[in-house]
Amino acid sequence: MLSLLYQEGPSTEGIFRRSGSAKTCKELKEKLDAGAEVDLACESIFVTASLFKDFLRNIPGSILSSQLCDKWVSVMDQGNNEEKIKSIQRLIEQLPRANVVLLRYIFGVLHGIEMRSEENQMNAFNLAICIAPSLLWPPASSTPDIENEFTKKISSLVQFLTENCCRIFGEEITSLFGEI
Repeated sequence: MLSLLYQEGPSTEGIFRRSGSAKTCKELKEKLDAGAEVDLACESIFVTASLFKDFLRNIPGSILSSQLCDKWVSVMDQGNNEEKIKSIQRLIEQLPRANVVLLRYIFGVLHGIEMRSEENQMNAFNLAICIAPSLLWPPASSTPDIENEFTKKISSLVQFLTENCCRIFGEEITSLFGEI
């Protein structure tokens, strides 16, 4: 999925914003859940993006870990960018290794898409609005006002992560997918 998003996302206007066919997504999700072979290259890239966001939303406790939710939310309230980056790096160190590996690939994809935002209309802000709710959610149910404020803070965090991914994850993030 990520490889396809890396290849096609940067040249696709509105990637992650436009939804894939709900029927196709449901059918493919059922096949994937059953362990069947699925050729996503034959599907719309919007279906792949929708399936990927669904996958992220179904990670127990979220990829950024709901246990660290308050710490993630408070990162953007800290001082300068260097302090924010150091705080993010400390939080990343607390995540399971599998989560860190997946985050690197996710932000490698988002970085590639953002680099061509003139073409695809998906700058870091737009990407964050679309992806943030799939990366972290509050551990308990709350009021709509609190959820709205939470979503804004997480979107701001994801935008910062996207804009600074090379400093946070290392310059090699731009070559994770090699020469595709």
